[in-house]
Amino acid sequence: MSETPDLDAERQRIDALDRQLVELLSQRARCAQRIGQAKVAQGGAVFVPHRESEVFRKIAGLNPGPLPEGALRAIWREIMSASFALEQPLTICHFGQAGAFTHLAARLKFGASVTYAPVDGIATVFAEVERGHADYGVVPIENSTDGSITDTIDAFLATHLRIVSELHLKIRHHLMATCARDRIKRVYSRHTVFGQCRSWLAANLPGAELVELVSTTKAAERAAQETDAAAIGPEEAAVNCGLPILASDIQDNPNNITRFVVIAKPERAAKPSGNDKTSLMFGVQDRPGALYDCLLPFHRSGINLCRIESRPSRRRPWEYLFFIDLLGHQQEPLIREALAELGRHTSTCEVLGSFPRAERALNE
Repeated sequence: MSETPDLDAERQRIDALDRQLVELLSQRARCAQRIGQAKVAQGGAVFVPHRESEVFRKIAGLNPGPLPEGALRAIWREIMSASFALEQPLTICHFGQAGAFTHLAARLKFGASVTYAPVDGIATVFAEVERGHADYGVVPIENSTDGSITDTIDAFLATHLRIVSELHLKIRHHLMATCARDRIKRVYSRHTVFGQCRSWLAANLPGAELVELVSTTKAAERAAQETDAAAIGPEEAAVNCGLPILASDIQDNPNNITRFVVIAKPERAAKPSGNDKTSLMFGVQDRPGALYDCLLPFHRSGINLCRIESRPSRRRPWEYLFFIDLLGHQQEPLIREALAELGRHTSTCEVLGSFPRAERALNE
């Protein structure tokens, strides 16, 4: 059956638009090349978080539809990734192998045109970036169900790296195995994953042994080699290891989200974007009311603290360091004044970074 003239006309219009798009993308790429040359000459960073946020806000504001904002963001993510490669090749070190949640988060953040360097430990990500073997690192820092990722918090105690960006990822956990569910004797995964699936495991696999491994990709690889074992992890890990998925979305919280941070050397710090977050670490003096005095400057200035927790300092017994996230950038006058006053009440105080605030999960 021959196609109608209307279809032919629309397809010809699409062909013409494609030609225009290619030409416009080429013009944009040439601009990116010139910007990259200027950045190299000035010693500037290729990835500029506040500029990225500005671009995405403008694109969302220009969108007349019918493309949803998420689709437009995904298209521009790859355009910007290709621009990174033209300006200066980037290497992104991340925790976990291909198919792990952190790898997925890094790909959604930086696109397909950069080089990814997977490692098996969070501390190794910090080390690779600090040694200059990678330009940026991506690590998980907090989960909405299971709380903070202690390996990441501890790594900040032994490094001068800074947080330059954050990203959120909706986490879906899947049970995968080569055997039927009633034959599963062992389940492999990362300890944080077991915490996020605790109730489901108790109700559905009460007799199975839970074996902790360093990553969900290692768990999938191990389960693929055994006839009575399963793994819990992302769909990508199941596909990569050829494992059938026996149960999907087994996380206890359907709104399970992990927050990841992008780390880099201090000279690549993010400038104010107008919607920022600041992370800091401080140690309190050993006296009554010390923590109250530390928090009072933020209260008086109306600064919103959106996260606070403590960790042993590892320097002296029973000495603790506090980690805080607040809304705003450290260069804002009120925050700058509050931080100065905080410093007068602490034994140590260090800003871990100010960066654009993530408002939605990248995989929504």
